[in-house]
Formats: sequence, structure tokens, C-alpha cells
Amino acid sequence: MTATPGEPSPVRGRIADAAALQVRDVCKVYPSPDGGEVLVLDRMSLSVRPGEMVSLLGPNGCGKSTLLRMIAGLDQPTSGDLRLGNQPITAPSAERGLMFQDPNLFPWLTVRRNIQAGLVARGVLREHRHEAEEFLRLVGLEAFADVYPHQLSGGMAQRAALARALVNRPAVLLLDEPLGALDQFTRMRMQDEVVRLWQTRGTTMVLVTHDIDEAIYMSDRIALMTPRPGRIDRLIDITMPRPRQRTSPQFLELRTAILEMLNFAGGAKDGSA
Repeated sequence: MTATPGEPSPVRGRIADAAALQVRDVCKVYPSPDGGEVLVLDRMSLSVRPGEMVSLLGPNGCGKSTLLRMIAGLDQPTSGDLRLGNQPITAPSAERGLMFQDPNLFPWLTVRRNIQAGLVARGVLREHRHEAEEFLRLVGLEAFADVYPHQLSGGMAQRAALARALVNRPAVLLLDEPLGALDQFTRMRMQDEVVRLWQTRGTTMVLVTHDIDEAIYMSDRIALMTPRPGRIDRLIDITMPRPRQRTSPQFLELRTAILEMLNFAGGAKDGSA
């Protein structure tokens, strides 16, 4: 299904730094407590274009976070193929950043040093220190550069985590419910922040979310997943112009349509978390 037509998203800067992502016929099996097996993903396939933001939307237990971990290289598929550009994904890499619901900032480091941490790990801080300072400015934390994570609000901590993830210039940024722990008002502000930085940097992004409004507001496309074993049920193009209006007729119409697709009128059964 395609959303109500509108103007396309603006061309994003530095899109040459992004890369296409390919997930081809991926299956993932985990052992079950009774000695059997649990099929989490079944012949999952998805193509993400360079510079595109795609949301994975589906019930608990359908394999969204499992897929993100495999794209990050933290887990391996039982069968199938994952590629970034022409390169197979077999291990973690700075090319694929991962941002979790918890910002996971190092409590003993200042905001500035947290943002620099990836550059330090790669041994390139001297050459790229100015980029860490640029990201401090982009996420509006210059005044908090020398404070520690416990002194930040939830939204500020997530902005610091976002800057830390992007400063390494990943070709793909993977977002695993990164705004789920925030209050609704902070969450909406952070949605704007992520979209703004995405448009500025041109990074390919894959977002896992349970929030239909968030998926519509932020994404170029939404991949609706089936209950476990997860696979793509359908892809929805979001062609509404940006910035999107959450109360527009097109937005509400698409929200209603997705609810119906997910049977919330009644019926899509959650698996275990």
C-alpha cells in the first residue's frame, strides 16, 4: 500500500557516504528451553536504499531486534545472506552503528568524551576531534560538553548517544526503540532531532519501533512484520511531505489503515518478548 501522494522527501546531504542494505532469505533459529528449536525469522528479505529511513513495525517476538543485531554483526543468521553494499555482514563494524533504548553512555566520561569514544577506539581522535565538536553543536549540547551522564535529562542523554553513534560516520545507523523510554513530549522532540540529523547527514537508517505514529512520522517506508516467525508482510511507502503533520487527514488515514493491517480491530497475537 502507498500513502497519500505528496512531495518527496528533500534530498539529503552527503548521501554518497550511505550504502544500500540487503537482507536476503534470512532465517534465524534459537534453541528452546525444552530442547527443541524456535524459528524467529523465516525467509526474511528486505532491501534498504542508500540514505533511506525504513521502520520495522510488528508485534513483540516477531524478530525485529534479532534482525537488527544480525545487521550489526552481533549475531549470525542460521541461513540467508546480509550485505552492506557488496560486502557480506559477518562481524561488527564501525560502518554499522547501533543505538539502543538505553543511551548506554559511559558514566565516568563527560558528554564530550562519550561522543569522542568511538574516535578514540578507532585511533582517529586527533584527525577527527573537530567532528565531535560539530556533533556537540548539532545536537545542542555545547553547554553540557563537560558534564557527566547522570546530570543529563533522558532526552539530552539520547541526543548524546545519537551524536556518539553518528560521529563515526556509519554507512547504516540501526535504531532499536531508541526513544521508547522517553516521555511523550520528549519523544516527539527527539523524533524531530533524529529526522533533522538524518536529513543533514544522509545516513541510511533502520528503526525498530512499536509506535505506529513514530513510524509514519519518521520513515520513508514502513516494513510491516508478521507475528513469529517474522517475515515482511508488506512494505508501505510514506510519500507525505516533510515536516509531517501528525493531525493531518493523510496521516490519520494511514494510521487507521496500518491498524487494520495489524488487525487492531482485533487479532495480531504477540509472541514472547
